[in-house]
Amino acid sequence: MDSILLTGIRCYAYIGFLPEEQVLGQWFEIDVKLWLDLSRPGKSDNIKDTIDYRQTVILIQNLVKTSKFALLERLAGAIADAILEDSLPITQVQVIVSKPTAPIADFNGTISIEMTRNKSSNK
Repeated sequence: MDSILLTGIRCYAYIGFLPEEQVLGQWFEIDVKLWLDLSRPGKSDNIKDTIDYRQTVILIQNLVKTSKFALLERLAGAIADAILEDSLPITQVQVIVSKPTAPIADFNGTISIEMTRNKSSNK
């Protein structure tokens, strides 16, 4: 199956388990992989035969900016569900939500959640 990758979608949001995370906020980075049949646009060279990447990026940005979840897992699930509901041609989505500045003492790494959902499991 063909796929489209949208990476490095940065959003400032108020998501986190700690109360201060939901007040102060922090940066998140979202990567998504969208599975769909790209044979038609691959031949036609017509934008109408594929999805509008801008719409998907805006959907993700708006969802992240307006959410008040405690867990990254919940955010990743909400993004996956929203993409599958928004776009008929997309049959499966992989979402990676990364938190590059997690408030963990003596930890300078990145926390990431990876979730894959498809239309049949989303019903």
